[in-house]
Amino acid sequence: MAQTWQTRPPVVRIPAGALRGTAAGPAGGAAPVHAFLGVPFMAPPVGPLRFASPRPARPWTGVRPAAVTPPAFLQPEGPGPIGAPAPAPVSAEHAVHANIWTPDVHGSRPVLVYVHGGGWRAGSASSPTFDGARLAGRGDLVVVTFNHRLGPFGYGRHEQLADPDTGRCANWGLQDQAALVEWVRSAVAAFGGDPENITLCGTSAGGAAVWQLALLPRLRGTVRRLVLVSAAHLWAPAYALEPDDARTAFDALADRLGVDVPGLRTVDADKLLAAWEEYFGGSPDRRPVASGRCYRGPVPDGDLVPGYDVHRPVPDLPTLTVTTDTEGSFYTAGALPHPADDTELLGMVRAHLLHGRAGDPERTAAAAVRHYRARAREEGRADDAVSLYAEIVGDSLFRHQIVRLTERGAVRSGTPRFFMHFEYAVRPPAFGTPHEATAPLLFGTHGIPWHREIFGDGPVEREVSHTLMDLVSSFARDSVPRSEAVPYWPAFTPADPRVLCLGSPAGPRIAALPKAAQLEFWDTAGWHPAPDARSGPGR
Repeated sequence: MAQTWQTRPPVVRIPAGALRGTAAGPAGGAAPVHAFLGVPFMAPPVGPLRFASPRPARPWTGVRPAAVTPPAFLQPEGPGPIGAPAPAPVSAEHAVHANIWTPDVHGSRPVLVYVHGGGWRAGSASSPTFDGARLAGRGDLVVVTFNHRLGPFGYGRHEQLADPDTGRCANWGLQDQAALVEWVRSAVAAFGGDPENITLCGTSAGGAAVWQLALLPRLRGTVRRLVLVSAAHLWAPAYALEPDDARTAFDALADRLGVDVPGLRTVDADKLLAAWEEYFGGSPDRRPVASGRCYRGPVPDGDLVPGYDVHRPVPDLPTLTVTTDTEGSFYTAGALPHPADDTELLGMVRAHLLHGRAGDPERTAAAAVRHYRARAREEGRADDAVSLYAEIVGDSLFRHQIVRLTERGAVRSGTPRFFMHFEYAVRPPAFGTPHEATAPLLFGTHGIPWHREIFGDGPVEREVSHTLMDLVSSFARDSVPRSEAVPYWPAFTPADPRVLCLGSPAGPRIAALPKAAQLEFWDTAGWHPAPDARSGPGR
């Protein structure tokens, strides 16, 4: 009797050796899917390879099984905000690998590489949230997710850690990401993917990575288009250490752990991570260094990261940009701090402003609350303290930079830009459409136990999920986002900023950019540097 599809996992051969996959579908009524989990794309960055540039994966003999979800890269323990991606059960420093889902190892399908978020210190491709089976099956795509180095192992800079082969001494996580994209180009044909049709997609810190990878000369011609979801565009002092501060932090870390800086390669990984987290604990205005106040992402290094996103060219590639309706409700849901009244609101906004450059936090906080309350009343939106705090945090951290850089790209790039305003309302104790609300619906994992209470798994959720999958997969195919459920979606221009609003029970609609007036406050608040209009396309 002939074996069925499910009992005959395929074997593929990539440069490092042969892999045996596993059945991962059929999923959600889509076509059956094969999965290859925990595939090495670089050597484990441990021992002397800690703080080194990526090295090729070691070849193996025989057929390597690729059927078990591997651990997350080493990161702090503890629950994330409500609605955050599901955690991976364990983490380890060696856990740098790729996961691939494909409808068939034969053929030549579009490839979607997804970069997870997590503030450059957490998150994992091993999260059940990012199971790519449903997206690969419905979209007829090859979907790739991967882990890369995080925290002090992935982001920092110190000349005493210079790699003897490459000379690089910074941004090891970004180096891993670039190595992954190059590996995909060399290996994806074995999984039924088209190496000439690679789209990068990422959320939050992953969205920032997509932007930075697209500007790397070494990846020119490899990356064909971008999907930027709630991108945390890189800037200091909030999202990155300044070079001098990175150097100071590594010096202090070595001193605290009783070694010189190169000796950090020999320190127990858990102890090193704990010391790093302690160093950046407490209020931003009382830390030993002035930058890295909120997160600690890529550091300017004159090489992979010549400068912050606002001062760099716009990637000259077809781009689909997504923001959520209330990015900041990610930081106020459930047990997280949220203001009970206007007095607490002003105090929390002032504390939030310490992450940026606002010169007079007291005055700027009061002005922000006045501006946002006035705009909310004009538009008939909620103006209670919690809602205003969520809007102020979300716009300052994400939406303002995203919209302004999209406008600049639409003017200066010759490639199409599409803008989506995602407005699916999650359930209590979360509220609004928080940052990271897109991933469970993009991957079709909104119904797994971790997400079901907050996202639901009814007809509305399934329709929103299918529509989002269709739009992203069609864009990955030929740069035009399409779905039977969506009306004609025009490209975004500053003169006519039309966006697709997706997620409402009433269905998708094309509208002017929502809440545009709120963003005007950040143009002059001094919170972060304004986008440099002189920076043109990057290709």
